[in-house]
Amino acid sequence: MKRLWMLVAWMGAVAATGQAQDAIYRCGNEYTNTKPDARSNKGCKLVEGGNVTVVQGSPVPKSSVSKTSASAGNNAPRVDAAQQKVRDSDMRLILQEELKKAQTRLEQLKKEYNNGEPEKLGPEARNHQKYLDRVAELKANLARTESDIAGLRREIDRLPAAPGTSAAP
Repeated sequence: MKRLWMLVAWMGAVAATGQAQDAIYRCGNEYTNTKPDARSNKGCKLVEGGNVTVVQGSPVPKSSVSKTSASAGNNAPRVDAAQQKVRDSDMRLILQEELKKAQTRLEQLKKEYNNGEPEKLGPEARNHQKYLDRVAELKANLARTESDIAGLRREIDRLPAAPGTSAAP
């Protein structure tokens, strides 16, 4: 009888943790799980993926924020224009190298992915699930690499124009 109760308790715990979390919406810096709130505010977007954990903090007094930001602006070290141009140039070179690496990786992944039908490897011939798992992983890696490339291009576009190049009108 004791085993039966333990089994029932264990099954209840598993059922409680196995339930899906309601849809979560992000509205600016706030999160909600009620659809009316999300629909009334056009800036709300559905959060996809893992669970969302929000930790409430204490609000920062506005007077202390303005004092610290004002004092930091006056005492911040300044970099002369020539040194900043060198830093920007170095950053551009580093980002362009990373972009080339990401583009090479993307080409390799596309070749391996083969439009969603990569060649089966040894153990995958007998275990179709292994093949499906590898295809899903390749697809996720493709998406991640494309996202990385887009991010690197955004970072490069944010940098000041390189010396000797003119901005497009």
